[in-house]
Amino acid sequence: MTTNIYDAIIIGAGIAGTSLAFHLCQRGWRPVVLERRFVGAGATGRSSGLVRMHYDLEAESRLAWTSFDYFYNWRERVGGECGFTRTGFLQIVAPGYRDQLRANVAMHQRIGIPSLLVTPDDVKRLAPGFFTDDIELAAYEPESGYADPVSTAQSLLAAARERGAGLVQDCRVTKIKTSGGRVSGVETDRGEFHAPVVVNAAGAWAAEIGRMAGVEIPLDTWTHEVAYVRRPPAIRRHPTVIDLSLSMYFRPETGGLTLVALEDGNRFGEPPDADSEHVTPGFVERAVERLCRRIPDMEAGSLKSTHVGRDGITPDQRAILDQAGPEGFYLACGFSGTGFKLGPAVGACLSELIVDGRAVTVDISPFTLRRFEAGRLLTSEHPYDKLWR
Repeated sequence: MTTNIYDAIIIGAGIAGTSLAFHLCQRGWRPVVLERRFVGAGATGRSSGLVRMHYDLEAESRLAWTSFDYFYNWRERVGGECGFTRTGFLQIVAPGYRDQLRANVAMHQRIGIPSLLVTPDDVKRLAPGFFTDDIELAAYEPESGYADPVSTAQSLLAAARERGAGLVQDCRVTKIKTSGGRVSGVETDRGEFHAPVVVNAAGAWAAEIGRMAGVEIPLDTWTHEVAYVRRPPAIRRHPTVIDLSLSMYFRPETGGLTLVALEDGNRFGEPPDADSEHVTPGFVERAVERLCRRIPDMEAGSLKSTHVGRDGITPDQRAILDQAGPEGFYLACGFSGTGFKLGPAVGACLSELIVDGRAVTVDISPFTLRRFEAGRLLTSEHPYDKLWR
């Protein structure tokens, strides 16, 4: 058994944990990241990697907009590679949500996000192969696209380690240690680690980690399924798209592929360690059918592969960024499947909360754990339907 002393212990080496490690190191701290498997093994490694700013909640759009500057200037701000690819991003909403779309784009423009409303004819010019007869209005972000989640997490952690951070993989936390009402460290199957700050960034395992500190987190698990389709020659490229009218999202991928996933029929409540290799029977057929409705020429495509990912999801499908329970215990969890694009800003804000007592890069106070007990779930002024159903 080994004993190690650090300034902070971060449980989980996904985007939230690695970003926090990077930003704490920038503040002169020496954190250690404890990961039960390997970097990006959980939700981050199976993320679809969209980089866009379109949310119906301003706090999330602000986090995404702050994060975008990292993705766009990754080598200068972090170092290494994140794989950011600019494709442009289209937000298509279901009929009847035109007013909400207008209001949300106005909010995005107010905070500086390059976003504009586009007509069906505009969509046809941006994506000539798209079926647009059912589109009333859409939003377009010309600078957005996608990035590689694993490369992003790995480069954040590499930059942190260059500045003194530690990493222990294949390390399962078994106990949160406390003394005098504050955390003092953790016990693991790789020994004890001591620090006055412990951060729960454990993704789908965050509720289990919370209970070790006496903190009940209203967290379920959400399982998403993804298919990769080979594009036919008629479809050389297309933007990244969230299509709420068809309850799906899709984006291009290298090698002439298109990634597609659905927003309905998701699996909830599975154990964090449940099978993550096999999609539900019928998923591929449903996903391909909807993709072909939006891009009819995809009928000539073919299936390449599928995969499954799993994250923690909260009752309002928004993250928890807070201090809770014993002093020094922090939460960065419940990202509900949309945390990747927020990750750089989340790490910056949490480092400010931990070191200075308050986040100033973006106000993250709306993401308090206490909102659930108080019955104040996060909702926007101009909401769309629930993202995952």
